Amino acid sequence: MTGRDVAVVRPMRVILVVAAVLVFLAGLQLTVFPLRTADWFAWTIDVPMTAVFLGAAYWSSAVLEIAGARSPGWGRARLTVWTVLVFTSLTLVVTLVHLDKFHLGPGFATSARLVTWGWLAIYAGVPVAMLVALALQATTRVPGPRATLHRLPAGLRLLLVVLAVVLLAGGVALLLAPGWAADGWPWALTDLTARAVGAWLVGLGWAAAHARLIDDVDRVQPLGLTGVAFLVLEVVALLRYGDALDWTGGPGVAFVLVLAAIGVAGTWILVLGRSVRRTHRDNSGGVGGSGVGGVGGGGADEVREGDAAARGRTR
Repeated sequence: MTGRDVAVVRPMRVILVVAAVLVFLAGLQLTVFPLRTADWFAWTIDVPMTAVFLGAAYWSSAVLEIAGARSPGWGRARLTVWTVLVFTSLTLVVTLVHLDKFHLGPGFATSARLVTWGWLAIYAGVPVAMLVALALQATTRVPGPRATLHRLPAGLRLLLVVLAVVLLAGGVALLLAPGWAADGWPWALTDLTARAVGAWLVGLGWAAAHARLIDDVDRVQPLGLTGVAFLVLEVVALLRYGDALDWTGGPGVAFVLVLAAIGVAGTWILVLGRSVRRTHRDNSGGVGGSGVGGVGGGGADEVREGDAAARGRTR
């Protein structure tokens, strides 16, 4: 059985592409110049591992946003949109709380001040622009592609729930009690960097929870791409500055385990999607739409109709 999706409105696609370019640039600054954040970033980050961790997060989010912008229908794009909206809104709050730490005064390098004003414009403007685009998206009746919907396998659903709980709990703790929660982080964090990391953890946790609620392989493909990118980029970050971690305690082990779980979930999602696309091509003789979902064990063949009902559950 199939369901009819709706198209993604053009303003939403444009916002996602612009956001992808901006986060790529932020990631470039942090990844290439982790020791020069006083000159090339919105605030000074004294621990290079924090800089490259955040840089990897920004680059992986660019993957998420490009995947959302290229989505054939709103059913797939909405995971990206809501995740970006949650993260940018939280980061705006963190920025305003710690505004005194940002490179705004005349005593900072001109390059740093320009970056900071750009940062403020982006995080003040993107949430508003996305809300406007969401309002436009809610009114569109332009049909999208038909898609066969398949549930995620039980094991993957469980993994997404575990990741959502762990990431959301850790992120909220870092946001609300950074001094206390930073003691459980594997390397040193200030209140500002703790909250910046916390915003990322909440964003990732939100994406995992949203994917579990969507419960369709095709529609969670953006999360699969992002999870794999996040794993690869964070492994590179660890290879560069992993000596900053305390590997003798639980936080270091927990960090690696959660990172591995994100990579496993992302890879699992991508493998399922590829498997179903191949099956669909075999069954249709190479003819079919681009909105094909995925299959998995423990309910792999359980197909459901009702795109509107699915959107109602996860909007």
